[in-house]
Amino acid sequence: MKTRKVISLLCAAAMAVSILPGCQSGKAATSAVSGNSGSADSAASKDAPTLTWWLIGNQPQDLQEGLDKINAYTAPKIGVKVDIKVAGWGDWSDKMNQIVNSGEKFDIMFTNNTKYSRQVNMGAFADITDLVQQKTPDLYKSIPQNVWKGAMIKNKIYAVPTYKDSSITQYWCFDDTYVEKYHIDVANTKTFEALDKALTKIKQGEGKSCYPLNLTQSDAFSGLLNNYDDLTLGLPPIGVRIDDKSHKVVSVLEQPDVKADLEMLHKWYKEGIINPDAPTQKDAVKGRIFFSAQGFPGAEASWAINEGEKKVDTVQAAQPIMTDSSIQGSLNAISANSEHKTEAIEFLQLVNTDQKLRDMLGYGIEGKDFEYVSSKVVKRLTDTWGIGNYAIGSFFDMATQNDVPADQWEQVKKLNEKAVASTCLGFTPDTSDLTTEITNCDASWGKFRFELMTGASDPDTVIPKAIAELKSSGMDKIIKSLQSQLDSQYK
Repeated sequence: MKTRKVISLLCAAAMAVSILPGCQSGKAATSAVSGNSGSADSAASKDAPTLTWWLIGNQPQDLQEGLDKINAYTAPKIGVKVDIKVAGWGDWSDKMNQIVNSGEKFDIMFTNNTKYSRQVNMGAFADITDLVQQKTPDLYKSIPQNVWKGAMIKNKIYAVPTYKDSSITQYWCFDDTYVEKYHIDVANTKTFEALDKALTKIKQGEGKSCYPLNLTQSDAFSGLLNNYDDLTLGLPPIGVRIDDKSHKVVSVLEQPDVKADLEMLHKWYKEGIINPDAPTQKDAVKGRIFFSAQGFPGAEASWAINEGEKKVDTVQAAQPIMTDSSIQGSLNAISANSEHKTEAIEFLQLVNTDQKLRDMLGYGIEGKDFEYVSSKVVKRLTDTWGIGNYAIGSFFDMATQNDVPADQWEQVKKLNEKAVASTCLGFTPDTSDLTTEITNCDASWGKFRFELMTGASDPDTVIPKAIAELKSSGMDKIIKSLQSQLDSQYK
């Protein structure tokens, strides 16, 4: 999974597997977070049930050693052990489908907005509405009500939402070298008009072979359609404007603001600001002069490393937005067939409220994969613990890394609190009768999205063609069904 794609589609996954500093021998502040891992009663530990938990990421080289230490902590604490299974970034989607469709046993599964409602409709996940409030009140209180609301389906909770950057905050990012060279006023570059002036200045100064906005299939202009709530369909051409209190479902590509932005992209493509192979180039490149990305405070440090640049200058391009899709970007559900539902929810409570466990899950083995600089700050020592950090649990009970602001998580929490909530927050549609139409529309969108979202084609020509194809694939039926459901919910 490429960095930009991960950031835009999966709510900051690029932050989950940071590029890490090299090992150092210093042991300052080791074991800064206390716990009762050494006080286990061996008999109780032996009898503790072992939960199977499917996550996403790169499997750590020392996973079993890490699990032994995690279980030595959790077994005496709550009488539960865990066996973590890691599906690779590219394999996760198919693997989770296979597990759910085959009825393979598991206790906890990471899921997201691309699968959640469908898996609920299939009966794969347990209804934990009462369980989470009665058995794990600390977990329930630790997550804001609007985040729980965004994870609901028909007023029922089927998964624990990961409270993290649960809103979408879009940043525009510049290589500082070009900012200094061309005196770019980054702080005041928040509109396409201002960005046009900045990119044009760089292009004129650097010449024909320079492409200030390098786009690819996997890395088109991130955030372009953020003002429209896709209602968890994962189908950008259909949505409701986030501030529309009438909840009108629209054809997004035909909206004047979207069309104007697409026209600007096409202007940049014709002027050579965007690379000519953008619609066919699959892989993102490093060292980009400018890019747009979803992120949060402190992300610029990882972005600079990922881009191979000394410094990345950023500006928050828009107010944070919270939708069901942003909240459902990371969820952990309990299997409807689990024999240990109570133990599973108690384990998820510990994951989301206990810093020692959260650090072990997110950073690996203390003294080997990371060390404590202080009680709330860690230094990564290896890059081999690759579980997707965003998929595990709350960011707000986890230590920050030493290469980001110490108050990073507090800043992220403030972004969530300032976020504009979609007027459709809490509405997850029933798509059980729309499976064929959604699949067909997704295929139709795939025929046009690369050329539109990279600016390669004229929107005046391509949008009508795209709309015609989407309509033939069932877009009108989808819109009609969604509108009926919204009207019923908000009548």
